[in-house]
Amino acid sequence: MYWSEHNPTDSFRIPDDIVDVVYTISCRCLPVDHAHALRRAVQEALPWFANEESAGIHPVHVADSGNGWMRPDNPDDLLYLSRRTKLTLRLPRHRLDDAGTLSGMVLDINGHTLAVAGKSVRQLSPITTIFARYVVIGAEADEQAFLAVAVKQLGEMGIRPKKALCGMEKTIATPEGGVPTRSLLLADLMVDESVRLQQRGLGPLRQLGCGLFIPHKDVDEVRGSEH
Repeated sequence: MYWSEHNPTDSFRIPDDIVDVVYTISCRCLPVDHAHALRRAVQEALPWFANEESAGIHPVHVADSGNGWMRPDNPDDLLYLSRRTKLTLRLPRHRLDDAGTLSGMVLDINGHTLAVAGKSVRQLSPITTIFARYVVIGAEADEQAFLAVAVKQLGEMGIRPKKALCGMEKTIATPEGGVPTRSLLLADLMVDESVRLQQRGLGPLRQLGCGLFIPHKDVDEVRGSEH
């Protein structure tokens, strides 16, 4: 863990060149590790998507527990989605019209049907505590090595984190082999730093859901998190 003192945020107007496009979906369940299959399905539905450098796919996430249910650990086990579960793409604004064609399509995610309905556009958040469920930074499995590389890469982007906390290692399966990742929470950023990181992401593989930051309100929830 890397932790320092609080730093006040400045007033900042959020640019809208990068936004989240949020789709309502109908899907009963998906495999726990569905990132590669989802990327393939979206790229087939939106031919331009694979070559759009700043495009990403947020992980389709469900609660880790509830009503006696516990999130399974086996990548081939199934996640059961609620009616509130969304599909979210992070896209440059100039792709909004193109992204609209996804509405009404039915995607095949490793044999599981995911029907896409209407979409809405969500601006990036001014919240200064942000969280990425999966970040790829080399093959460092050690927490301190991971944080050291993350802080270095953030510094190269002009971002000086005061508080950083990473989670346990998770591996994303791809045809080329497993991709080791860790979750990463950053707190007490400046507003412009938070937005810049949401715009650019950290590390590679945005279209596998890696390096994409979202607002997070409770630091304590991430301690020991198994997302």
